[in-house]
Amino acid sequence: MAPSALQNKYQKDALPAMQTRFGHANVMAVPRLQKTVVNIGIGRIAREKGSDEEVVKFITGITGQKPTPCLARKSIAAFKTRAGQVIGYKATLRGRRMFDFLERFISAAIPRMRDFRGIDPKAVDAGGNLTVGVREHIIFPETIGEDMRMIFGLEVTTTTNAKTREEAVELFRLLGFPLKRH
Repeated sequence: MAPSALQNKYQKDALPAMQTRFGHANVMAVPRLQKTVVNIGIGRIAREKGSDEEVVKFITGITGQKPTPCLARKSIAAFKTRAGQVIGYKATLRGRRMFDFLERFISAAIPRMRDFRGIDPKAVDAGGNLTVGVREHIIFPETIGEDMRMIFGLEVTTTTNAKTREEAVELFRLLGFPLKRH
């Protein structure tokens, strides 16, 4: 199977640029993307009947992979949760699925966000992970034409093996993530 456009961009553009900018002698020392986790909390959605199946259907359509349920560890009366109750779903993407998802996320979904002015570079933490919150799942092209009973938000976290935050920010820029310039 041929590599995705984002994988090609990493191999042909980002890898050599990172190697020269940060002085990596070996290609294997250059940071790379490890995984992407798509996460959704179903707090207020869970009270509606049949909402779990709908959330699973949309996450499966968006990521191409069935999500795993996240269970509450302990009961919290203020949030009306019980230990063992499903409080969210997550899908961990690696390899080809990760690159395909990120390609669609960067080129199709992010430009459809309302009032979007770029991802703040502060969204990259000290460990080199980028977390982007999405307020409405309907920005993904896979949801077009679907019957929308509810709109929910989700979180996309992309993990790298970068040694420094600066390396991670540069890697995300080279891969085409729309990070703001300061």
